[in-house]
Order: sequence, then structure tokens, then C-alpha cells
Amino acid sequence: MTTPTPSPPTAPTRAVRVAATLIVLRDGASGMEVLMLRRAEKEADQNSGASVFPGGTLDAQDRALHALCNGIDDTAASLRLGIPENGLDYYAAAVRECFEEAGLLFAGDADGRLVELDEMAPQELIALRLAVEEGADALRKLCAERGWRLAVDRLAYFSHWLTPLGMPRRFDTRFFVALAPRRQSARPDGRETVEHMWLRPADAVDPARGLKLMNVQRRILLQLATFDTAEACMEYARGARDIPLIMPRIADGPGGRRPVNPGEPAYDELSRIDPEGLGHGRYELAAGLAMQLSPRVLRVTALCGDALVNSYFVGGDRNEWALIDGGQGDVAHEASLRASAPGPVRWNLALHGAPLPHGHRIDLGGCTLRVLRQPGQEESFACFLLEEERTLFTGSADPSSGLDADEFEWLAPAYGFLRRYR
Repeated sequence: MTTPTPSPPTAPTRAVRVAATLIVLRDGASGMEVLMLRRAEKEADQNSGASVFPGGTLDAQDRALHALCNGIDDTAASLRLGIPENGLDYYAAAVRECFEEAGLLFAGDADGRLVELDEMAPQELIALRLAVEEGADALRKLCAERGWRLAVDRLAYFSHWLTPLGMPRRFDTRFFVALAPRRQSARPDGRETVEHMWLRPADAVDPARGLKLMNVQRRILLQLATFDTAEACMEYARGARDIPLIMPRIADGPGGRRPVNPGEPAYDELSRIDPEGLGHGRYELAAGLAMQLSPRVLRVTALCGDALVNSYFVGGDRNEWALIDGGQGDVAHEASLRASAPGPVRWNLALHGAPLPHGHRIDLGGCTLRVLRQPGQEESFACFLLEEERTLFTGSADPSSGLDADEFEWLAPAYGFLRRYR
């Protein structure tokens, strides 16, 4: 039998760095294409060699670029990003990082026309990029000398991701989209980025392509693949409101530890049982898996026929336990439950055929299970509400029918993961 991994001590607090990324789009012969850069190979870098969009962390010079940003001020930028102030830092950083890593500069002349870097002499362009990569005040001075303004109004806010808790490095990243500037050619810097590719999003995520993709890049590419043209993507981004923060969670499973994204079956459960990102949750259930969902609740999963089914031990301060749905006559499941029992089982409760009336309470010592029955199912079906945790143990796909849904927040189903009801 698989037993849960013991929880280590509280996870150390990790600094979160703020970052901006620019997703550059264009229309190719076969559809919309996105610019991908391959990162240089580096030791002790888990993302070494990964294919990414241009981007990086904000730094002090980005605030100094506000006066050179065209078409949007800090108030409007901050409102768009949903932050109190300094939202324009992200727009400026996205433009700066794109120039440093990809050689594409979203800047315009006095008439608002984007600069045409391909018209410059190669050595002049190389000198410009080297100057900007040195940091400090270089990009501001460059724009001031040439009369350029950063074309941040060409950027549209697209997505917001936060690296999962428990990762060694964490980034709070705002993603923008923009149409590729005309008469500018992407060129990796040769140090941080060593190759560039214009790919259809669907091709970039195709395993046959063989790209190393981080979770966030893969998910965004899948979203980009839903747009037929670059302008359609831009129109969506310009009109999007209330862009949510997306934070995956880390869990273990047959394929090793990986991020679990919102919308995946295990996501709600992970947010409850592993809020600090210690990594002891699971993204896939398995026969024989015993999972501690809280100090009061232990779930045991078993294979019954062709389906994985859950049984639950629920107990309180007296170390007397109620067993909910304990095996249904399956010998292997019952044996697994006996081996997993955290203490003596006083109550054996069935979701189907339970004789207890609606509203009956079972005192477990410091916590209470209450029997709930849906109208019309008094003889055959019962749910059990753990009142202190607002958790409903149920075999029904829709337990809200006829019940007061305000009484419970979590569903502990006979099949699948713990999930939030609202």
C-alpha cells in the first residue's frame, strides 16, 4: 500500500521577483507565429536550454523610462494591471528585455513610426544592444539622443502568472503581446539566448518538435493556438478585463514532481492540503494510496472493478473513527482499509443504504458528522457533513440538489479528488 509522504517542517519563505515578458506575434504563411528564444545551457539552471518568450525581471532603470513611454501613463498602466502604482515599470521592462534578448525594439520616432533597425549598419546596431545590456541608464540615454519614445502603447496585457510555492526561484510575471515591428529582425544576444524561432503555437508544443518548455510557456502557447491571426489575439488582449493571477501548485505522481494548473482535477485539493507548497500532495490517485486531507480526515483509495473509489476515515479528539463507504464488499479494499485505519472504527457509514435519518449528528469528539439526505432519496442515499471543516462526503455528482449549499464549501467525493464547491 502507498502511504502519504510525511509533511516536512514549514517551507522557507522565498523572495518573489517581479518580471515582465513580451510575446511577439506575426502572421506567417500557415497562420499566426510566435517568437521563441532558446536559453543558453548553464549548470545548476533547471531551465537551461528551455524555449521562452523574451522577458526578465524589473530593475531600477525601468522607472526612469516612464517619461519616454508613449501613449500610456503610469496611472493607466497601473489600472490595467490592477496595482496601485508603477504599472508602467512592467511595460518598460518588457520593451527593454525584448531588445536585450531578441534585438527587437518597440520604439518610435517623433511621428510615432517604429524604428527600422534593419536599416542600420550591423556594427551600429550591435553597439546599441551592448550599451543597453550594460544596464544603468543606457536605454533612456539612447532614446533621448535619437529622439525615440518607447512604443508601450503597442503592447497589450495578456496574462499574469506566479511561480508555484515551494520552487527554489519564484517570479510574479506579467505577460504582454505585441505585433512584430516591421523591418526589424530577431537576433539572440548570444549569451542569455542562443537561438530564435518563429513557430506556430501548435507546432511549438508538439512533442515532435522537441522543445524544452516550462509549464507557463506551454500553457500560454496552448492558449495562443486558439487564435487564427495575430490581430485576433491582439484584439482579445485589448478587450480582456480582470485578468486573473494564475499560480500552479506542485505535486507528486507517477511522472515525478510537476506543476498542477488551475482547472486540473487535483488543483483544489492541493490548495487545501498543501498551502505552503511542500510538495506532499498528489496529482493522480492510485490504488492503495492513503492521503491525509486534514488532521480529522484520511482518504484511502482502492480499485473496485475498473474504477478507483475513495473511502474516508473521519475522527476527532477521542481517537474514535467513522469509516465512510468502507469497501462495498470488495475484499482487497477492506483489507487495505484495515491496514490504513488510524485508530479504532466505531461507526461504519454507507453513502448508499445508510439507515440514519436526515439531520442525525454523530459526535466524534471535537467534531461532528451530520447526516444529510436529498429529497426523494431518503431510503437509498445519504451525505455526511463534517461541520467544522464544511466538508461534504458524497457519492452524488450534484449534491446541492435539495440541500442547503451554504452549509458546505468542500466536496469529498466517492470518485476523484477533494474539490471546492464554490
